[in-house]
Amino acid sequence: MEKVLVGLSGGIDSSVAAYLLKKQGYDVIGATMLIWKKDSPYPAPVSPNSCYNPNKDEDIVKIKEIAEKIGIEHITIDCSSLYEQKVLDNFRSEYMSARTPNPCIWCNALIKFGAMVNEARKIVSFDYFATGHYARIVKNGDRYAVKKAVDLKKDQSYFLSRLTQQQLKCTLFPLGGMTKEDVRKIDVVQGFHKEGEAESQDFYGGDYTDLLMAKDRKGDIVFKDGKKLGEHDGFWHYTIGQRKGLGIAYSEPLYVIRLDSSKNQVVVGTKEDTLSLKARANNIVYMKSEEFSPFIDYSVKVRSTSPGNAAKVKKIGEDEIEIEFLSNVNAITPGQSAVIYDGDEVVASAIIE
Repeated sequence: MEKVLVGLSGGIDSSVAAYLLKKQGYDVIGATMLIWKKDSPYPAPVSPNSCYNPNKDEDIVKIKEIAEKIGIEHITIDCSSLYEQKVLDNFRSEYMSARTPNPCIWCNALIKFGAMVNEARKIVSFDYFATGHYARIVKNGDRYAVKKAVDLKKDQSYFLSRLTQQQLKCTLFPLGGMTKEDVRKIDVVQGFHKEGEAESQDFYGGDYTDLLMAKDRKGDIVFKDGKKLGEHDGFWHYTIGQRKGLGIAYSEPLYVIRLDSSKNQVVVGTKEDTLSLKARANNIVYMKSEEFSPFIDYSVKVRSTSPGNAAKVKKIGEDEIEIEFLSNVNAITPGQSAVIYDGDEVVASAIIE
């Protein structure tokens, strides 16, 4: 019988994923990742719905109850030191360099599907790792790729776009072909959670700038021509494309178009200035293919909430690509991931420069 290690957070999706795999005949082991470091300098989140949360003891009790209902073994894996180093330190470093990272993407690639799986293998043996993510995995020749979920409203392929070929080879996504509605029905029937129970896990669940631990520092808000229009308390409180909260009067709406960490400046412009036809990205992870065809119009998501924009993609260096969009794209942000799709399948993922 093949063994599957399931990332068990105690939420609806991971609980149903574990239940379905057990029902399919796999020998299932539930594993919960611990990422809160007791002596961490980082502040605790305000929201209890944060996956980075010190109050895990109560959660573990509930998770073990769910594991017992399913009839599976349960273990915990401490990934707190590596999480602080690879996710939180990176998040802080990028933000203070006027870039906007996506911590969930890094956590999936380096911690959840990386360190957690590696540490678990020291305790138990298993053939596959599975989670309750809404995505599918396909094989094209000798290459694996993440494919969008059937339920596009819940699709999480963007957040899984930096998984390696080795990781994908041993991964299962049992919910990829299901709708959230169907998953909730199974959850209620099995008695894992109450009907209508809210479920929302955020990376931090509070003001992200708390994690930067930076004291407010006065700086200038300047127009794109350099003219000073106002002041701010630190460029890290702003994001590219932001319109509200600038506190300055002008003849037309203004948007943040650039952040300058060296000058502690927030540069603003008009709506037109937020639009771009080109982007460069590096630090590439390939999935479906290691090449881009000049004859294909790819769909590129420059943020998790993007519907995807048609574009041509070409390599311009060993680890750099140029993305040429067929129509203007709003607020392309350095530090975010550009995820390139061919249809519903992820071709590659890179970090926007």
